[in-house]
Amino acid sequence: MNSAFLATLKQQQSSYTPIWLMRQAGRYLPEYRKTREKAGSFLALCKNPDLATEVTLQPLRRFALDASIMFSDILVVPEAMGLQLYFSEGEGPKFTNPIQSTLDIDVLKVINPEIDLAYVMQTIRNLKQELPKDTPLIGFSGSPWTLACYMIEGGSSKNYEKIKAWVYAHPEQLHVLLDKVSIAVADYLIAQIHAGVDTIMLFDSWGGVLSESAFGEFSHKYLAKVLTRIKLALPQHHIPSIVFTKGGGVWLQKLDQLECNGLGIDWTINIAKARKETNKALQGNLDPVILSVADRPAIKQQVTQILNEYRESNNSADGHIFNLGHGILPTAKPDNVAYLIDIVHELSKR
Repeated sequence: MNSAFLATLKQQQSSYTPIWLMRQAGRYLPEYRKTREKAGSFLALCKNPDLATEVTLQPLRRFALDASIMFSDILVVPEAMGLQLYFSEGEGPKFTNPIQSTLDIDVLKVINPEIDLAYVMQTIRNLKQELPKDTPLIGFSGSPWTLACYMIEGGSSKNYEKIKAWVYAHPEQLHVLLDKVSIAVADYLIAQIHAGVDTIMLFDSWGGVLSESAFGEFSHKYLAKVLTRIKLALPQHHIPSIVFTKGGGVWLQKLDQLECNGLGIDWTINIAKARKETNKALQGNLDPVILSVADRPAIKQQVTQILNEYRESNNSADGHIFNLGHGILPTAKPDNVAYLIDIVHELSKR
């Protein structure tokens, strides 16, 4: 596959800086909103391979993106393990039966992704038929820590008091949960690779809420377990991987120890500083709010700054995948998104 994204992730030379956007299929696009309405709910959209394929393709029809990411949600894994998932309008994902005791951990199901998450695998197979031949497909999962946060909190959280009670008062039981979730995540990603994804990404969305020592014990350790299990299961496959810990810029040297090809960074760390902390490819790191509130000159100024800082820190532009520092917002303006992608390509040509 002749892909600037895959070449850059493997730190090979590319003729420009590739760009894709986290949540590039989403509510900022009117065609997405129309398809979601047709599905009836967000979860129904995730579980309908034909409609999930359609919304994955929508941003590629509009924009000159360098990679596609399958449409799904990280919480389909805990649901497959036995938690009852629903999405409340304006409040986000919720579990009706969050984990409250060790008994709840004991009864979690050991998943078979080909059966329990067959709709995801079918979406991947559909996309490999529909995507342009040089557009790579990214598969993904939430990290064990991030999934455990949702499983114990019962949904999103401001202070993570419930799971931090386990961190500080019941760490042994939390490790049992994280071990189970790690196996499920790894097996899910292995199944995605078999179905045809070209790279995988681990979203450690809530790793940044931990202290440094707790991050090492409860997040980093299990990111490593997932990546090791995949490597051992697929010794002949060399599928590149990306790890993104939101708020993890302070731990890049530790994240650099992981057996992955790339590290995602959010907008809170200067990309030149990040470049000095790791030898891996870097993905990031524009503040997503810019696409909702800024005009073209402001977008161009921010893109120029990020590209220049990376180039000057590295004596080269290679090894940088342009992206947002987190997911695109529903308020993003599609015209701004189109301009962002075009200006990244234009300014980064070499």
